[in-house]
Amino acid sequence: MNRYPLWRYLVIGFTLVTSVLYTLPNFFGEVPAVQISSLKATARVDTPLMETVEKTLKANSIQLDGMFTDPNSIKVRFRDTDTQLKAKDVLDRALNPDRESPSFILALNLISDSPAWFTAVNALPMYLGLDLRGGIHFLLQVDLKAALNKRLDGQVAYIRNALREKKIPYAGIAREGQAVIVKFRDAETRDKAQREIERVTPDFALKTADDAGEFRIAATLTPQAQSETQKSAIEQNITTLRNRVNELGVAEPIIQQQGADRIVVQLPGVQDTARAKDILGRTATLEIRMVEAHGSDPAARDYDPAKIEAAVKGNIPFGTELFYERRGPTAEPLLVSKQVVITGERLTKAAPTFDQRDQRPVVAIELDGQGARLMRDATRDSIKRRMAVLLIEKGKPEVITAPVIQDVLGGSFQITGSKSPREASDLALLLRAGALAAPMDIIEERTVGPSLGAENIKIGFQSTWIGFAAVSVFMVAYYLLFGLISIVALAINVFFLIALLSMLQATLTLPGMAGIALTIGMAIDANVLINERIREELRNGNTPQAAIHAGYDRAWGTILDSNITTLIAGIMLFLLGSGPVKGFAVVLCLGILTSIFSAVMVSRGIVNLYYGRRRKLESLSIGQIWKPGAEKHEGVKGKR
Repeated sequence: MNRYPLWRYLVIGFTLVTSVLYTLPNFFGEVPAVQISSLKATARVDTPLMETVEKTLKANSIQLDGMFTDPNSIKVRFRDTDTQLKAKDVLDRALNPDRESPSFILALNLISDSPAWFTAVNALPMYLGLDLRGGIHFLLQVDLKAALNKRLDGQVAYIRNALREKKIPYAGIAREGQAVIVKFRDAETRDKAQREIERVTPDFALKTADDAGEFRIAATLTPQAQSETQKSAIEQNITTLRNRVNELGVAEPIIQQQGADRIVVQLPGVQDTARAKDILGRTATLEIRMVEAHGSDPAARDYDPAKIEAAVKGNIPFGTELFYERRGPTAEPLLVSKQVVITGERLTKAAPTFDQRDQRPVVAIELDGQGARLMRDATRDSIKRRMAVLLIEKGKPEVITAPVIQDVLGGSFQITGSKSPREASDLALLLRAGALAAPMDIIEERTVGPSLGAENIKIGFQSTWIGFAAVSVFMVAYYLLFGLISIVALAINVFFLIALLSMLQATLTLPGMAGIALTIGMAIDANVLINERIREELRNGNTPQAAIHAGYDRAWGTILDSNITTLIAGIMLFLLGSGPVKGFAVVLCLGILTSIFSAVMVSRGIVNLYYGRRRKLESLSIGQIWKPGAEKHEGVKGKR
């Protein structure tokens, strides 16, 4: 009756071992490290960079304790701060030979001292939030309406040029609200123009109308196009902000979307608010210029290795500049004209997609009307020449791509050459990252000092342990052995919760610690319901084995109902809340799920192991039981 099948014990054992594995990294200390992140768009954090770092340290007889990577940086761990400082200086000189234009940011950092094999299985500690580590918090409001207006303004000139090219007369074109209105003098011309507009602007929905002899076309962005424009604006702003935050050398910056139109920026360890605002509000520009000479593709018209060799030696022709396009581990020199074809202001769209002919990953580019005309004029006589796209930040330009012009380019074209969809996506983001896609306003700002963060950690841990101890004393005193089993299940529940937070690489904040403390108090409720239900079954005259079975089965419905209602409240907090409220909601929801598992499955597994194999069980150690009409149930008693 009270025996678990082997597979259930295996599930409990597996989850327990996994939770301990992913919880342990949080109990190791921290050791000094050097964090290396990219400053320039063309400076990649990849395997060749790791090899360079390792060779540089080895050449300077500096012993590293491990090297770890994440999507945005490399972390090199050392055993002491003296080695850390020495390594930072050595790596800075090796990776940034041009002191006036550094390619990488090297920041001093602290990372977990857990063994390397923990990291190999992705067992990493939780990050500490601002209120536990100190730093700056910004909540930015993105003006998505401005992004839509920018797209519509670009399309006005684009449609005008398209009609002029086809020699389709129109009476007027202008933007009215969220629509582009094109006016004609007769229906035949309007119908002809409608077909042309449908061809060049597939993202628009067209409606025709006749008003007092005036024939009109109203072009509005489709709901899908509006959604994509807004999503692209958010992604571009996040990418731009992340590129700028790298300059601050923040160890674990948090830059993520919150809700439909907000971005959260958290900079742990940063205390200079003015400097942070200056970095986040900085502007950058994008320029497209023609390549005058290069030395890699003999099929291209501007192939001239002799001129490139002379330029590398310092003989740069008048009116040109020497740049380097990064291609994997190497960098190709390019002679680029100083004359700008168009700037990033003319770029209205850059999105990764696939070529319809051969399904190769490409980047779809869309320009506004003036940009389309300038691009067409520049490429009409430049087939098979290369075109350089430069990102200029703080007055320092760099080439992010230099494709070969295959045909006359207009308002929309594709950049080919990407080897994978991920590379095409990265290029699209870089093309859009020259400036913010939509203006942003800081609507919330907080600064937390490091001393306050340390005090918060102390208070948080003390409240958690005191709460756990108080609950333990009460449960053992009131329910005896069943109370002890409940406390063991509660401790396992805490392991489950911390392990889940570590697996998700969640950021632990003070509200999160409050959520852990609250979870301890709430999780024991399920065990109280089970124990009281077992007592009730004993009072009703059931045998101890039957009482255990009925107690767990009949308490399950009540436990599920009470936790579902709390879970609904936690989900609403997560969906509608922001910042600390969101962190609290995450811990609360995860704590509810782990408490159900530990209170029902884990505690019953322990009870079944202890009592399940006893055929003649006369009593249970579950505390004093009041039994009305005890003369009817003399064989059943609770042992105290």
